[in-house]
Amino acid sequence: MELTECFSPEQLKRLSPQEVEQLLPKLRERITEVVARNGGHLASNLGVVELTVALHRVFDAPKDKIIFDVGHQCYTHKILTERGESFDTLRAFNGISGFPKCSESAYDAYGTGHASTALSAALGMARARDLKGGDEHIIAVVGDGAFTGGMCYEALNDAGSNKTPLIIILNDNQMSINKNVGALSNYLTYMRTSKGWLDAKKAISAYLRKTPLAGEALYGFIQRFKNHIRNVFVRDTFFSAMGFRYLGPIDGQDEANLERMLARAKRLTEPVVLHVATTKGSGYAPAELMPDKMHGTPPFHVENGQPKMTSVARSFGAAAGTTLLEMAAEDDTIVAVTAAMTDSTGLKRFQKEYPHRLFDVGIAEEHAVILAAGMARGGLKPFVAIYDTFMQRAVDQVIVDVCLQNLPVVFLMDRAALSGEDGPTHHGVFGVSWMRSIPNLTVFSPRCVEELDAMIRAAAKLGGPVAIRYPRAEGMAQAAIPYKGFTLGKWEVMLPGRDVALIAVGNMTSEAVRMHKWLKDKGYDAQVVNASTIKPLDRDCLMHLTMKHTPYVVMEEQQLAGGLGSAIMEECLTRGLRMPMHVFAIADHFVQHGRHDELLKQQHLDFESMAQVTLQFLVEASEAQG
Repeated sequence: MELTECFSPEQLKRLSPQEVEQLLPKLRERITEVVARNGGHLASNLGVVELTVALHRVFDAPKDKIIFDVGHQCYTHKILTERGESFDTLRAFNGISGFPKCSESAYDAYGTGHASTALSAALGMARARDLKGGDEHIIAVVGDGAFTGGMCYEALNDAGSNKTPLIIILNDNQMSINKNVGALSNYLTYMRTSKGWLDAKKAISAYLRKTPLAGEALYGFIQRFKNHIRNVFVRDTFFSAMGFRYLGPIDGQDEANLERMLARAKRLTEPVVLHVATTKGSGYAPAELMPDKMHGTPPFHVENGQPKMTSVARSFGAAAGTTLLEMAAEDDTIVAVTAAMTDSTGLKRFQKEYPHRLFDVGIAEEHAVILAAGMARGGLKPFVAIYDTFMQRAVDQVIVDVCLQNLPVVFLMDRAALSGEDGPTHHGVFGVSWMRSIPNLTVFSPRCVEELDAMIRAAAKLGGPVAIRYPRAEGMAQAAIPYKGFTLGKWEVMLPGRDVALIAVGNMTSEAVRMHKWLKDKGYDAQVVNASTIKPLDRDCLMHLTMKHTPYVVMEEQQLAGGLGSAIMEECLTRGLRMPMHVFAIADHFVQHGRHDELLKQQHLDFESMAQVTLQFLVEASEAQG
């Protein structure tokens, strides 16, 4: 049985129980091998191998719809749905996506990449089925971490009150990315009782089945009796009160029993929650020991789980965390808020030093922003650390709760650029477009960690809302240019030049430095300008370029519509200033996944592509002048 072939659910259904048991370690080995080479989400995927196999043996996809929340657990699903041969290309440029993607396969019922959406999507598909007179089953696979997001409860309330038939698989591994937080996590921990309970069940079941003659009959009796006993030890009143039939908790690594419970859920004509207790990283020791570190991992050595290489680029997130820690030591009104991403936003040390001033609200970005607004009204200075792509989920709260009240909330927005292999759901390329249109909001974008430090300290003194947007790591070319200091509303001239100005922001300052050298080799002296303040713009700089008759281009790793280039053109049109020759930005489309350098080249945002276009403009302008 080779998993590199076009393996299908139909083939899976024909396997004997013994063959299924032989398949499980092969699936784990294949996932681990590919993620070790390409990077990706490992621990979460290893935990649901048995569950995914059972789902495809019991249900009839793609007719039956299996909807994965976030998609951090879809790798086994991809291998089993005719993508085994292409699984080597996982997350690679022009390869298969690391998330469910409808255009990739009919088996991917719903495209996703952000948490807490599967229940609403599944309910919508169930209602579409009912209105059209269909009979397909709708199954949502949701991790317990996603239940820290409020959308889950909106969907549960709607589905339960209307008794819409659908099946929710609650994958309870007590983790999202970091350790789960909140009352629901504690509740689920109580419900699943203990690991000892599950281990004892497993051991007794195995023993009884080996007992001659009466073993199977006795096993069946105890299984029925166990369902009654379970209600003594496990509180399942929450889901029952929401209108759902609750089944579980059951061992998520017992594939045969998962099939039996899924078959039972399949027969019910009401909304069902099947509570499955899994182990994140199951079957691969490093991932079991470090489920948080190996949730999303770069390429690593299979033998020990250690990364194959250490990035030489400095992390903006880590730098932000260090600055915040230093400021908190001097000002006890400074607090930090994050949404289930304490480690990856650089706040781990802050949490250790000031545990009562770090608030991890779970996957609940809207709540995080309003919580910060309330803290600000209460006299604190909140810093909200959320990825740029996830901040999109709290647009209304940023506008109405923070900016309308002009509250001193600072948003630290990591991954504000093309995210690479995670693809369109994680590219932080829309932040400028919506944020710069909000009154009272100041928007910064640093070129290096020293500038980020200065921006955070300046933001704390402004007394109003500030968004600081930065990529994952600073570019080495821009970091090589000595930092000259930060002043609100003033842009930095990184490199002087007389023939053309390259106005760049964030990551693009690194490409501008490379472009400067390229153009110099062609005989043109280019000035490099770091547009560190997106809002407000440096009006004096634009006026100076106009008075000097200096042609200029704008470079940004953001959407063209509403970005820095748009802001500059609006300013020029209003004040009668010289327009840019060209704006290099992302056109009106979503960008696929791939390495960062590959995506820059695809979008014509690599320094050579931009330099060639700029050179053509300069040559044409020179020829036009005679």
